[in-house]
Amino acid sequence: MSNTITTINPFNGKDIKTYNLHTKQEIDSVLLTGEKTFKSWKKTSIKERTSLLKKLAKQLEKKREDLSALMTAEMGKPIAQSRAEIDKCVWLCDFYAKNADNFLSDAIIDTEAQESFISYDPIGGVLAVMPWNYPFWQVFRFAVPTLTAGNVGVLKHAANVTGCALAIQDLFTDAGYPQGCFQTIIADHKATESVLESSFIQAVSVTGSEKAGKSIASIAGKNLKKSVLELGGNNACIVWDNADLDTYIPTMVKARFQNTGQSCIAAKRFIVEEGIYDEFLDRFKKEVESLKVGNPEDDETFMASMARKDLAEELKKQVDESVQKGAKVILGNTLNGANYAPTILTNVTEDMPVFKEETFGPVAAITKVNNKEHSLELASNSRFGLGAMLFTEDIDAARQAIDKIEDGAFFVNEMVKSDPRLPFGGTKASGYGRELSKEGMLEFVNKKTVYIK
Repeated sequence: MSNTITTINPFNGKDIKTYNLHTKQEIDSVLLTGEKTFKSWKKTSIKERTSLLKKLAKQLEKKREDLSALMTAEMGKPIAQSRAEIDKCVWLCDFYAKNADNFLSDAIIDTEAQESFISYDPIGGVLAVMPWNYPFWQVFRFAVPTLTAGNVGVLKHAANVTGCALAIQDLFTDAGYPQGCFQTIIADHKATESVLESSFIQAVSVTGSEKAGKSIASIAGKNLKKSVLELGGNNACIVWDNADLDTYIPTMVKARFQNTGQSCIAAKRFIVEEGIYDEFLDRFKKEVESLKVGNPEDDETFMASMARKDLAEELKKQVDESVQKGAKVILGNTLNGANYAPTILTNVTEDMPVFKEETFGPVAAITKVNNKEHSLELASNSRFGLGAMLFTEDIDAARQAIDKIEDGAFFVNEMVKSDPRLPFGGTKASGYGRELSKEGMLEFVNKKTVYIK
């Protein structure tokens, strides 16, 4: 097994940089440093922690162009979307800087006691195992509330965005966070498992595949440690026959093809009522054909290469197997290295890979249905439960559909997206627990009952 990681630009196939995996001694040092730092960090005031958040936001703004370029080089994200990701991290910092004090305030409970309340105390070291598709946002939405609650964080990032992982550690250091408050380890799976088993690590947050989530959660469970899992998704985009296509076709296309389709909350299964189907397909296809596909370094590029060649090959395999079962290619399904063309499939049925499995790339699978009830049944026919979106002008009917969708999110006339103000997470094979908002901040605290007679 190699002791190094080489990051590769997926668009041109060129090596970027080679990194050495951390040795056991180096990882032990990281854990020891974090443990020492926690003893003092947990005692700092909320005011001091939120003041550091403001400095962290300034560091992000200061380094916006360099960080965006690094993200684009390592995983192929179009540069305009990379900049938007950094901006979203700034928003996250601002949100918790304004709201953390309120979120973490003692919750007074009226009992017969002289005083009774819930105190929200930090728990210690929290491990984050994070993916490559949003290399800054995924980490920040974990780290910002977790550290502000008084914990310390250890990051194990995806190998192909190792440069981003180290840059994030530098951001926290340069913002003035104590050494050991946020640290990155460059490690393989075996080393990561040993970190999770460390007595210092009290919990783990995982964003990634179902397979990775199950593996890490089993280790956490064996060691009686809490886990929050944000895993795969197979989001349905339901289009009823009274949908406003003039307004929302661009939103639907963005929901599938943003970040080159590499998003757990992307619209993947388009379930369209027959009364609007032909018009939808015509407009959707024209909108996809108008997308600027090309070099991710160009400001005007909307879609570029996928993050790795093997991911593109796996996606094409899912499409080809679906075509063999009767799906029809309306657009795309061509592959060149890591570059997979935006693809539209019709005649998609429930037994096809593009319906049953998560397609992590630029493929829109379209199914025609004959009524609204059928659309909701198909949308719910999935092992996953991250989010669903419904496009309709009948808002009252949309409200009636909310409890028929078991997912962690239900968006009407908007693409599913994460927002610092709202809890984010899934059900079923999409995981458990919540990130963001007050709910996310309280995932990694000890909700301590205090009773004074």
